[in-house]
Amino acid sequence: PPPGDITPFVCDVTDRSSVQTFHDAAVAKYCDTSRDGNDSVDVMICCAGVMYFTQMKNALMDQWDQTLDVNCRGVMNCIGVSLPKMVATNEQRAATPGTPKLPKKIVSITSDAGVRDFPNLAVYCASKTFVETMTEITRRELVGTGVTLHTVQPGDVKGTELIMKNSDTEAAAKMGVEIGKPVGEGFDRNQLLDPQDVADAVLMILTAPPHVAINSILVESRDQE
Repeated sequence: PPPGDITPFVCDVTDRSSVQTFHDAAVAKYCDTSRDGNDSVDVMICCAGVMYFTQMKNALMDQWDQTLDVNCRGVMNCIGVSLPKMVATNEQRAATPGTPKLPKKIVSITSDAGVRDFPNLAVYCASKTFVETMTEITRRELVGTGVTLHTVQPGDVKGTELIMKNSDTEAAAKMGVEIGKPVGEGFDRNQLLDPQDVADAVLMILTAPPHVAINSILVESRDQE
């Protein structure tokens, strides 16, 4: 396919078979095994997520479950279907003299909530901390394989729909947000990132020189508290 070619694909990251089908379709379309023996994707970006402002005493357990399913299991599924093939590709190449390993990268969009603790976001923060810990341990396990794992930790991003389906009005009031509206309503411009800012952080990771691994990027707006 030509550069810039995009193929939309419906995928439920909480469903392992759905993620596997998505991954296999990408390999079939974009990987030319006959040319370079590369039968794995070069990059997997894990960006699905949900966020519920909620106080633990209100016990909105269905929202807790969905948060863990999407934010934790979803990332595990994406890593699980892509990582073995990434490693195997480079092992095969390493066995052929003069064939360098290919830089393979898995990038997870976590959150500043993975490295900071915010009231009214206990389960969300825990889910992002889970991904940060899993990523760091896996990264260390993969040293020498040519496969690297990374996280981008955004702060508040303008216009995202993360709080559209929140229902804990008590928690929302304490956070100063309005349920049913995109993130950023009533915020000062310097308190919000643009989606492009997050994309730029991902590109920085993907375009780093082969000997450089930008393991994590914490990106927040200038005036985020």
